[in-house]
Amino acid sequence: MNTKDVVLVALFTAMVIVLGLVPPMPVPWVPVPITLQTFGVMLAGLILGPKRGGLVVFLYVLIALVGLPVLPGGRAGLAVLAGPTGGFLLGMIPGAVVVGFAAGATTLRCFLAAILGGVVVVYACGIPWLVAVTGMTFAKAALAVVVFLPGDAIKAVIASIVGQRIRRLNLT
Repeated sequence: MNTKDVVLVALFTAMVIVLGLVPPMPVPWVPVPITLQTFGVMLAGLILGPKRGGLVVFLYVLIALVGLPVLPGGRAGLAVLAGPTGGFLLGMIPGAVVVGFAAGATTLRCFLAAILGGVVVVYACGIPWLVAVTGMTFAKAALAVVVFLPGDAIKAVIASIVGQRIRRLNLT
C-alpha cells in the first residue's frame, strides 16, 4: 500500500465511524436498530474497491471490538459480538469486499453491487447470528429485518450515485 492508499483507508474508516455515531433508530420488534453503517460499507466498497474497502470496514470493526465506542449508541467491545447485532457487524467486512468486486462503471451496476454486498451479504451473516442469539426461528428473524429494506434501498441509491461519480472522476 502506498501513502495514498493509507490516507484513503484512514479517511473512509473515519467516515464509517462518523456514520456509526449517528444515533440509532430502534425498531420495536427487532433487537437491531436502523443505522447508517451500511451506507459507509457501500461507499467504501464502491469508491475504494474490494481490498481497500474491506480494509476500511475491518479496521472499523477492529476499533469497535478493542473497546472504542464507535458503534451506534456508543457501544463497543467484544460483548457486542454476543448480542443480536454481532453478525451484522461482522458481515459488513465481506459486504464491503463484495461491493468492491461487483461495482461497475454505471450507476445501475453500482446500485446492484451496493445491494448485493451492503444488504444481501450483511443480512446473510446477520440473520443466522440473530437466530442463534435470540432464539427466533429463521423465518421470524428474516421477516423481522424486512423493515430495514426500504432504508437500505435508499442508502444503496445514494451510495451508487455518489460512488459512480467519484469512480468516474478517478479520484481514488
